[in-house]
Amino acid sequence: MRRSTVATGSALAALILLAGSVWPATAQTTPPPQAGSATATPDNAILLTVFLRHDQSRPLAELNAQLAKQGFYKAFPPAGIEVVSWTVVMGIGQIITLRLPATWIREINRVLEDTAWGAYRTEFYPTYDYKAVGLAEHDKAR
Repeated sequence: MRRSTVATGSALAALILLAGSVWPATAQTTPPPQAGSATATPDNAILLTVFLRHDQSRPLAELNAQLAKQGFYKAFPPAGIEVVSWTVVMGIGQIITLRLPATWIREINRVLEDTAWGAYRTEFYPTYDYKAVGLAEHDKAR
């Protein structure tokens, strides 16, 4: 049993070293996108689905007060980001789908870290629009 633990640890260490060589630390110092440069075009747009899971151990009024104090609705969504949908799912929280240039993912994450954490647990699912392709394939298969 000990042998597999060592092998797993070695594999994890190799993966961490590989990740460091693929994504250098200098990438973290890239300045955030400039305001007004959030134009999503067909060649750079992604969809980002964000789950904001409510902290159900606290009353809604308390959560809303925390969001107001942290400036959530002032900062989110950042100017120029298209909100595709924003829904409430009972028992889960809010689910928001944004269309944005891929370069803005880090900015969205930062805004949510600064303004939503504490009231929500966040989950992110970057995707792309496949509707036209899927429907074309469906039509072709008929």
